[in-house]
Amino acid sequence: MFENLNWWEIGALLMLALLIFGERLPKVIGDGLRMLRGLRAMAQNATTDLNRELGTDLQLQDLHPKAFIRKHLLSEEDEAAIRQPLQSLMNDVKQDLNGVRSDLSEVAEAADIKNNRSTSSSSTAVAPTQRFDLDAT
Repeated sequence: MFENLNWWEIGALLMLALLIFGERLPKVIGDGLRMLRGLRAMAQNATTDLNRELGTDLQLQDLHPKAFIRKHLLSEEDEAAIRQPLQSLMNDVKQDLNGVRSDLSEVAEAADIKNNRSTSSSSTAVAPTQRFDLDAT
């Protein structure tokens, strides 16, 4: 929760809280913790009630609509049938991208060879630091 804050910032926040709440700070912290425990208990009770009503073992992550449908309504065959067109489309896109990558590497090699030839044939034509760099574009 506080991974983006260093110790100085946490200390400054604590000092600010002490200035705002004063002597009531321990009571405010206690009330906040009690509220968090209450929310956690309500979520646990809701999942327990759903488990009892549906007759399955639900976790809080399973309440996401996609996960719920995937786990409880679709069989493995149905899920595979739904994924099949998308998987073939993704494979086609990967093949196209690999073709483009190979074409770009060929162009980069050709440009690199031309720059090396022009550098070696005439020393004043192109300085070695002016070579074409595909990654820089």
